Amino acid sequence: MASLEDRVLRTRASVGRRLRRRLTATSRPPAPPLDALKLAALDLAHRRFALRSAADLGAVWAVDAGYTFHLADRAGVESVTAVDDDFTPTATRAAGARTNVHLVRGNFGDPSIAAQVGRVDAVVMFDVLLHQVAPDWDEVLELYAPSTRAFVLAGPWYSGGERSVRLLDLGEERYLATVPAQDTHAGLFERLDEINPRRGRRWRDVHDIWQWGITDGDLRERMRALGFQLAHYENLGAWRSLASFENAAYVFARPELMAGAR
Repeated sequence: MASLEDRVLRTRASVGRRLRRRLTATSRPPAPPLDALKLAALDLAHRRFALRSAADLGAVWAVDAGYTFHLADRAGVESVTAVDDDFTPTATRAAGARTNVHLVRGNFGDPSIAAQVGRVDAVVMFDVLLHQVAPDWDEVLELYAPSTRAFVLAGPWYSGGERSVRLLDLGEERYLATVPAQDTHAGLFERLDEINPRRGRRWRDVHDIWQWGITDGDLRERMRALGFQLAHYENLGAWRSLASFENAAYVFARPELMAGAR
């Protein structure tokens, strides 16, 4: 029989382990909040079109691939591929806990990355399309259009003019007055032609800065030309108080998918 001293030591060790687990659990940063506008568009596409597979492009930034995991946990979803240049430890751990989530590291504008993604029921792009250059935003849509039956898109859309504009073409003063203040925009025009060491591209061609003002009309026209119809649209007005951008979500689908929708 263990002595009283042994029993006391074991009790203290057990209490210590429980306390450490509690402290570890409470010290973890909370999961990034997911946006209701984006969730509504994603859930509508899943429900209406019985999505079984998807690709979440640019999945990680600011949300640790939260939309990837939200969709992966919906009934009937067999495979979701998250694509990004950078994966956080949180996103990697959450993906490892699911058998239907696959991670692809790379620039989703690269055709070789699109080939790795393959055919999916839906392509999801939240807050990333306006960052795409070489290929530009419309070329990215064209790259993935043959391999999907639906697009779920959301983010800031340009309301500062009738046509889409490469924001850098506005000049430094108007650019900085139009886009949000962020570290990557500070002093940007002094280093536009310098190589960003992280991306291996000139600063003017990296997705870390705001690149495009994409209008609602140009987006709809591009999707129509690619063979997609509008299935859902919701606009919440000004995006974070920016005068030239509106916060909206879209779902576009192939006509045959629309015809067979629930």
